Amino acid sequence: MSPSDRDSQSTEPSGSLERAAAILDAFDFSHRELGLAELVRRSGLPRSTVHRTAGRMIELGWLDKPGDRYRISTGLFKLSSLVPVRHELREAVLPFLQDLYAAARVTVQLGVLDGTQVLVVEKITGHRPMPMLDQVGGMIPAHCSGLGRAILAFSTTSTVDAVIAAGLNRRTPRTITSPTALRRELAAIPDQGWAYDREEGNVGISCIAAPIFSAGGDVAAALSVTGPSAAVRPDRIGPAVRMAAAAATRAYSTRRWESH
Repeated sequence: MSPSDRDSQSTEPSGSLERAAAILDAFDFSHRELGLAELVRRSGLPRSTVHRTAGRMIELGWLDKPGDRYRISTGLFKLSSLVPVRHELREAVLPFLQDLYAAARVTVQLGVLDGTQVLVVEKITGHRPMPMLDQVGGMIPAHCSGLGRAILAFSTTSTVDAVIAAGLNRRTPRTITSPTALRRELAAIPDQGWAYDREEGNVGISCIAAPIFSAGGDVAAALSVTGPSAAVRPDRIGPAVRMAAAAATRAYSTRRWESH
C-alpha cells in the first residue's frame, strides 16, 4: 500500500480545527494535565500530529505547558465565561443557589439539558465535597438524576423519547430502566413540585431538584440539593428546593426579558 493509500484510509481528522478539538476533548476533570504520550493515546492522533498541533495551540493561547505536561489555558477559561448559559443563567440563579446551600448545608447544583444528558453549570459544595459527583462542566445522565428528571418532566415528548432511545443505563440497583416507569415518574413531578432521585445515580446519595423556566414558559434548567440520603429527605428539602427554583425562575425570566 502506498503512502497516499494509507492517508486516504486514515481515520485521523483532516482539518486543523478537528485536530485541535480532538486534543481539547482529551482533557476532562480526571485528566487536567497530560503528558505527550497520554495526549496521543486519549486524542487518538499520531504522535507527530499531536506534537505539532499542541505546539500551535500553545502559541494561540489555547494550551499551556508548564514543564513536560499540557493543560487547558486560562485564555479558554476566560472565553467560557462568555457562553450565555454560563453567564446569563448562572448570574441570575447563583444567589438562590447560595441561599439554598445555606439552608440545606449539602451540595447544590444547577444544570441544563445538553442532548440526552445534563450539563452541570454551577455547583456549591462547601467544605465537604462529594467526589462521586460531577464537577462544573461535567455531564450526568438525565434519566436517573434529579436535575434531568426535573427538566424532562416539562420537556417535549420528542426530548423524552430521545433520552429513552439513548439507553436507560443502570447505575445502581435503584435506577429506573423501564421507559414506562420513567414516564410515570416524570408525569408525577409537575403536581409534586420537585423530582426525587433516591440513590439512582450513586449508592447512598439522593437528589431533589426543581425546574427553572424562561420568560416564554419553557423549561430552561433545574437546580438541586444532592447529598447523603439521610440528609436529603423530600418532606424537609423538597419545599425549599421548589421555592428556590420559583424565585430563580422569576429572576432569570426577568433578566432575559430586560436583555432583549
